[in-house]
Amino acid sequence: MSAAGSKSRLNLFSFSGNMRILHLTWFAFFISFMVWFAHAPLMVVIRETFGLSDQEVKALLILNVAMTIPARIVVGMLVDRFGPRIMFSSILILSGLFCIAFSMAQNYQQLATIRFLLGFVGAGFVVGIRMISEWFPARQTGVAQGIYGGWGNFGSAASAMLLPTLALMFGGDDGWRYAVATTGILAIVYGAFYYFAVTNTPKGSTYFKPKKVGGMEVTSKFDFFLYLIVSIPMYGALAVLAWKLSPANLNWFDNTITYGIYSLLAAIYLYQSFNIYLVNKDLFKKDVPDIFKYDFSQVAVLNLAYLVTFGSELALVSMLPLFYKDTFEISTVLAGILAAIYPVMNLIARPAGGIISDKYGRKRTLVVLFTGIALSFALLGQVDSSWALPLVVATTIICGLFSKAGSGAVFAMVPLIQRRMTGQIAGMTGAYGNIGGVMFLTILSFVSSQAFFMFIAGAGAIVLFAIIIFSREPHGQMAEVMPDGSVEMIDVS
Repeated sequence: MSAAGSKSRLNLFSFSGNMRILHLTWFAFFISFMVWFAHAPLMVVIRETFGLSDQEVKALLILNVAMTIPARIVVGMLVDRFGPRIMFSSILILSGLFCIAFSMAQNYQQLATIRFLLGFVGAGFVVGIRMISEWFPARQTGVAQGIYGGWGNFGSAASAMLLPTLALMFGGDDGWRYAVATTGILAIVYGAFYYFAVTNTPKGSTYFKPKKVGGMEVTSKFDFFLYLIVSIPMYGALAVLAWKLSPANLNWFDNTITYGIYSLLAAIYLYQSFNIYLVNKDLFKKDVPDIFKYDFSQVAVLNLAYLVTFGSELALVSMLPLFYKDTFEISTVLAGILAAIYPVMNLIARPAGGIISDKYGRKRTLVVLFTGIALSFALLGQVDSSWALPLVVATTIICGLFSKAGSGAVFAMVPLIQRRMTGQIAGMTGAYGNIGGVMFLTILSFVSSQAFFMFIAGAGAIVLFAIIIFSREPHGQMAEVMPDGSVEMIDVS
């Protein structure tokens, strides 16, 4: 990797070189998460202000993560093409404007529409993955990506801890509006600052770009068809969202519009499949040289792993405040504080997953962590109102430690597959995290909290099996073509 330094440890108190980029970038991600989940700790107040039903609240939670699915795919392509500097700045500024618009909403339709559009801010995660991979070598990628993801994810915890209090400080019925708008203003200011504060690569390094835009490059016929199959759930998750808003559920629009959306999603999938073929049509004429090959099945396994780790995080961050309040009849502020403990663990757990992955191996780390995910969520599935509240919080912490460390371990491996497509690979893997969020929140809308937790445990067990059977440890070197046509070998061990 094109980053300076031979040491395997990072000086977290440094603010120069690649550490400066790491700190500036994780804070950009931190703000994007504050904006993304600014509504969650205030949902009790928003529910009362607009007189929302339980189904309307749950629909908002799903809408909040739905747009991120296609956004991460598109942004993954754009960041590989144009670079993370301009992409992260643009995402922060635009999302800040949407956040302010959300604070001014006057009815449920406006709330839901803007919340759906705001889901694209979650695509900022993909941008930072590419930025960090440019500045840190392979031997440090786990800990660097873990710090970036873990400290950035803390933004949702910051929202949970700060915004209810900030809303009370503003006071009145509109206190929540001022609190949400404040996060939007912060995003706009920092987005402008970030553009002038960073560069895409260290001085003298090459920013590798995909040879073609429109789809990910794969290196075998089998991988081509696997890519088409792996793309289907992204459209399936959006179809589920359309179904949730159809006459069968919230009755937001009629059956004609519902079937129109289904048809549009099918058409977009076919169009994407055609673009994937155009990018990879040479596969059907000649074999790719071994030096340039990579195994797309590794991407597929990481997708499923992140579906469970980050998907469960999205779901729990969204539902925990209401879960604690409704199950144990505590105050809104206390529920927000207790719920914030779950994302707070990102500060330690996600970097720890990356560090362990760097030291003990990518596959071995995932096996251990997913065993913990399956068992801990199965335990959480036994919770009811007879449990002591501290014990429930402690159980939730255990679940969070395994799942967040699992997210760190997944993205310790993502940049080691094919560097020039890191954005696209991170985009697809990140999108699967949101697919998991939509899937788990949809399950939650039909079942009890206990059954919801057991469903996550079962998904973790299935992915554990997939990791054991199909995942392989990255080793050796990957080849990248320089702008002058020469080949550079990049270490991934």
